[in-house]
Amino acid sequence: MSIRLIVGLGNPGAEYEQTRHNAGFWFLDNLENSDMRWQKEAKFSALVSKIRINSHDVWLMKPQTFMNRSGLAVGAMARFFKMAPEEILVVHDELDIAPGIAKLKRSGSTGGHNGLKDIASALGTQNFWRLRLGIGHPRSQNLKSPVIDYVLQRPRREDQDKIDDAIGRAMHVIPLLCDGQFDKAMKELHTVEK
Repeated sequence: MSIRLIVGLGNPGAEYEQTRHNAGFWFLDNLENSDMRWQKEAKFSALVSKIRINSHDVWLMKPQTFMNRSGLAVGAMARFFKMAPEEILVVHDELDIAPGIAKLKRSGSTGGHNGLKDIASALGTQNFWRLRLGIGHPRSQNLKSPVIDYVLQRPRREDQDKIDDAIGRAMHVIPLLCDGQFDKAMKELHTVEK
């Protein structure tokens, strides 16, 4: 079993591009290579692209449904290509992790993340991979803004730099995930996190 679909979560539209909730889109933007051509795919309600990683064909997806309806896109593509949930990696912002940290996990709670909840509902299981990109919580930054406002704002410059670093480190384990070397990928990513 290996990763066949990498989904970056975010909200479509220029007004959301730089907001914390779009960390999944940022990740896919960094993964881009010369073969990548984004295409609007109406039947999946998403922008999709297909690239080769270590001789594997891997689909990339940016749902265009807005975060809370991400399952619509992911479920449609998984059904169409007969992908098991274990072959799907969802990349998303994570409030409970500090900026600069990225963590891999399979299955488990959606932690209140509406995009993950919708995907779990569409797939009928929580048994899919997640790459969690830390954006910090407003409380941990002594901010009074509600979570919904916080995720829809731009990070501070120093936090953006840390998030970009975490994305860069996480990029290195993608070939391992596409080879099905999940334990090795987790060990490599989590070893550098101090």
